[in-house]
Amino acid sequence: MSRIGKNPITIPEGVTVSLNDKIVTVKGKLGELTQEIKDIDVKIEDDLITFERSSDKKDQKAKHGLYRSLVNNMIEGVSKGFTKELELVGVGYRASNQGQKLELAVGFSHNIVFELAPEVKVETVSDKGKNPIVKLSSHDKQLVGQIAAKIRSFRAPEPYKGKGIKFVGEQLRRKAGKSA
Repeated sequence: MSRIGKNPITIPEGVTVSLNDKIVTVKGKLGELTQEIKDIDVKIEDDLITFERSSDKKDQKAKHGLYRSLVNNMIEGVSKGFTKELELVGVGYRASNQGQKLELAVGFSHNIVFELAPEVKVETVSDKGKNPIVKLSSHDKQLVGQIAAKIRSFRAPEPYKGKGIKFVGEQLRRKAGKSA
């Protein structure tokens, strides 16, 4: 049995979970999320959610832990929220935002203007002598991760000097340059 899938999820205060025709809906103070669940049985009793599979088929084993993690992330998201921080490393690299538009200057001839989803809040921090930081926060973990990965893909960190857009705390594999 899946070690993750067999763990029950406790529902915190202020969060309501409902199940209608294999669709789990989670509502909390930060928003509302839904997830369709296939091939796995979901039971909501008091303040516990349990996931059970009907057979030991390979696809059901795979989905057992997956759906438990997805629902757990939904509950954590609507109660606490998720944040990702990106750091711009390089001379002249800047970031600014007006509402949901993020403008990045990362060494190209033109600035990159990126329109963000309305569920994601963006904040840019530019302190003198430090690298600019872009903070993304939302109740949807998948959406925050996807947008952060897209922003990182505009200028991924290169292995020699480490210039580019990286996650805060990310360890980069550095290469030695040419030694003549």
